[in-house]
Amino acid sequence: MAKLHFHYSTMNAGKSTLLLQASYNYNERGMATYLLTARLDDRAGLGRIQSRIGIEAEADTYGPADDLFARIGARLAQGPCACIFIDEAQFLSATQVWQLARVVDDLDVPVMAYGLRVDFRGELFPGSAALLALADEMREVRTICFCGRKATMVVRRGPDGSVLTQGAQVEIGGNERYESLCRRHWRAAVGDR
Repeated sequence: MAKLHFHYSTMNAGKSTLLLQASYNYNERGMATYLLTARLDDRAGLGRIQSRIGIEAEADTYGPADDLFARIGARLAQGPCACIFIDEAQFLSATQVWQLARVVDDLDVPVMAYGLRVDFRGELFPGSAALLALADEMREVRTICFCGRKATMVVRRGPDGSVLTQGAQVEIGGNERYESLCRRHWRAAVGDR
């Protein structure tokens, strides 16, 4: 029985590493997988999923207007696929999350989505909100704040290192722009809420 899975966390928790490892495990057993990543995030190169520890794989890309049910259906028409993997799932639209649910329900193929839960303002991404509502199974991928507590929030830093509290929800960046913090230290950094 196929399920829609959502693996979520803050930045630098190892979500892409887990995705690549799970896909490798399927491939090692002779089962094909289909990897998709957001076209918007091309830090590793367009159509590449890359982990901070250096492992990577090619992937197809998706944008906000893509019909993922149709895309995955076209992939399945080419041959069997044991599992669909979605990286940067926070960039999915709510409609696309429903399309992934249809893949699970109607095509009976498991979908494993990996992404951020909240943005630098402490607000849910649309894709993450839809996944939290629709996923059959959810798993928090844990990472830690500099103090040793579990990090659940992220701050965005400006060019001068100052913490930003305003701006577009999506700005692509890595360690040079974002830092994962526990809620206590996030509140201290952005001003008490």
